[in-house]
Amino acid sequence: MNKITIIGTGYVGLVQGVVLSEFGMDVTCVDVDEQKIQKLAKGISLVYEPGLQSLLEKNLQERRIHFTTNINEAVRTGRIIFIAVGTPPKEDGTADLQYVLQVADSIAKYIDSYKVIVNKSTVPVGTGQLVRDTIAEKIQERSASVEFDVVSNPEFLREGNAVKDCLQPDRVVIGADSQRAIDLMKQVYDVLYINQTPFVITNIKTAELIKYAANAYLAVKISYINEMALLAEKVGADINIVAKAMGMDGRISPKFLHAGPGYGGSCFPKDTNAIVRIAREHGEELMVVEAAIAANQKQKQKSAQKIITTISETVDLSEAVVAVWGLSFKPETDDMRDAPSIEIIRALVLKGIRIRAYCPQGMAEAQWRLLEQAEAITYCTDEYDAVDDADALVVVTEWNQFRGADLEKVKRLMRNSYLFDLRNVYKRHIAKNIGFYYYGTGR
Repeated sequence: MNKITIIGTGYVGLVQGVVLSEFGMDVTCVDVDEQKIQKLAKGISLVYEPGLQSLLEKNLQERRIHFTTNINEAVRTGRIIFIAVGTPPKEDGTADLQYVLQVADSIAKYIDSYKVIVNKSTVPVGTGQLVRDTIAEKIQERSASVEFDVVSNPEFLREGNAVKDCLQPDRVVIGADSQRAIDLMKQVYDVLYINQTPFVITNIKTAELIKYAANAYLAVKISYINEMALLAEKVGADINIVAKAMGMDGRISPKFLHAGPGYGGSCFPKDTNAIVRIAREHGEELMVVEAAIAANQKQKQKSAQKIITTISETVDLSEAVVAVWGLSFKPETDDMRDAPSIEIIRALVLKGIRIRAYCPQGMAEAQWRLLEQAEAITYCTDEYDAVDDADALVVVTEWNQFRGADLEKVKRLMRNSYLFDLRNVYKRHIAKNIGFYYYGTGR
């Protein structure tokens, strides 16, 4: 059996490691953070993801997954080494590759036999060659002679569905220039290969571009339906029915046609900006993707402005209290990166509005991301605590428990009756019959 080493125990690295161990692989996960490694070794997941905790405990018990800070040993013993560290955006929108290249340096320092080095991190086109050159140069400096291959194997994980996406992916993309490396990667994903999961075998640069192209397209689709939602509000149409009818067209599909306050998270904002920068560096302008980025920013601003303008008609904003349900950028995750809630709350607070916020998983991260607004925000124990004596309720993230909320109880607890359903969770006629002033998105 080929031993697997995964360097980086963040969101992607941990999920990938746990699922590969579930596939029967012998997996060692490496990180420089000693405290994180100690907790993971005890079965304590630091990432909130449905199903991850139980799989982690199971595979620790069966000794198929191990955690260490000893990168020397992990590199020497691993036949396939995944690089799964962060590539955060720089100020100019390009991906910061410093952590990827630090890992490449470490691999080059300790590599002593043939390895397959796998870029799992989302990286710009050309990074595979950069990693290859970095490792080769360092090996040469050691006066050593070691063979290795570099592979691009992008992840397509949806936060909140990442474990399922790893266990049952739509496709596996392998970018490699060596048949030897391709054969070893097929062994890694043997369970999926046997189950006839589609495999896309291509060169490294194509695999690197596939990841950005997919995320940019989905971002375009979201921004498109959000712009249609703005038009629907102006002309008196219902965006839910528009989207449903559009989705019936097999060329379009209903996925990612859900109007809302804009996209966020770790992928779409970062990857759309990155691919725009990559294009500019090669003398091209991605006008459609750039428009999607601008439209997404506009959607967040429009959502905030609708709330402010509406409640200001009857409530003094300096005395207004707004309840916010959902802080994470989507349900079933604690990720607040570029979440629409951040910009909406900042805009409301700037107008003197006080916030009562609740999210099943996002509040810990929200407290430091919204530190400058801390004095104006009260973090509540549940959704009903949040609406107590509030003038308006804003549903930003569509967690399932909000879908089943007792709206009559909510109405009784509130001081005023504004309901801004930014995710179109509730039926308008039901909310209005209860007594809410209901405002959806594109309805």
